[in-house]
Amino acid sequence: MSPNSNITKPKLACEIAADRVLAGRVNGGRALEACATRELKPGIVVADLVENNLRQREAVSAGIESALSSLASRSRDVIAVIPDASVRVMMVDFDTLPSDLEEAQGVVRFRLKKSLPFDVEKAKISFHAQKVKDEVKVVAAVALASVIDDYEAAFHAAGFNPGVVLPSMLAALGAADGKRPTLVVKVDAATTSIAILNEEQLQLFRTLENSRGATITGEQLAEEVYPSIVFFQDTYHLNIERIYVAGLSDAGAAAAALLSQTEAEVEELVGASQLGVGAGTVPRWRMAGVVGALIS
Repeated sequence: MSPNSNITKPKLACEIAADRVLAGRVNGGRALEACATRELKPGIVVADLVENNLRQREAVSAGIESALSSLASRSRDVIAVIPDASVRVMMVDFDTLPSDLEEAQGVVRFRLKKSLPFDVEKAKISFHAQKVKDEVKVVAAVALASVIDDYEAAFHAAGFNPGVVLPSMLAALGAADGKRPTLVVKVDAATTSIAILNEEQLQLFRTLENSRGATITGEQLAEEVYPSIVFFQDTYHLNIERIYVAGLSDAGAAAAALLSQTEAEVEELVGASQLGVGAGTVPRWRMAGVVGALIS
């Protein structure tokens, strides 16, 4: 699921969500040149860790082709962004990690073995190692190979090459400024994802089930987020200074509730200036995964 460092990063990104396909194109800088969206009928995409996600792959491929073709890029390479409920993201601490990538992946895979609802030998794993004081903190994204293969097949059938595949929240973090203690909260149809960044490093990551979807109230969201804030404060002895919110059409109520908990400044993760041509038809609050994937 990780990019090859020897290839050029794609200028296109496309997210598959429960109800739509969202796409964008960038040409350097911190803003998209153009973006597009295509709606999907309910039940076509059902995000899950172990079951087939694409119940009508042909319909998803048609949405991908329509959205990406409208952006008129010469390249067919694309960053594929998939639902958070399809991937397990975990943070694991190690004293040391082998310098050889293949050996390190074997160690990470073994460590994750008992924490997954599926056979780790049937999974695809991508990880990033962070050196923090005397420890190595690993951020690992794990998904069944069959689930990833299904999404990739939908892109290939649409005529595009998904050289990079990312879960939506990890993609969205590319749009966040994480120099100081920063909380990122992203809501989608099935999950609430929570991340805390500091000094450009990921220090906490959680994905919670969210049966309310985007209808979750600000108070409910703040209640779900609060334990993670307390854990971060107790562990690192730091206070959250900034909060980014994504996935809510009305972030105002959430902002008020989160502000009362932390006294931190609250803002939307994706600003209007980050979207280009076609933005009028695209729900900006849904674009965090695409924007983050392209501008990171």
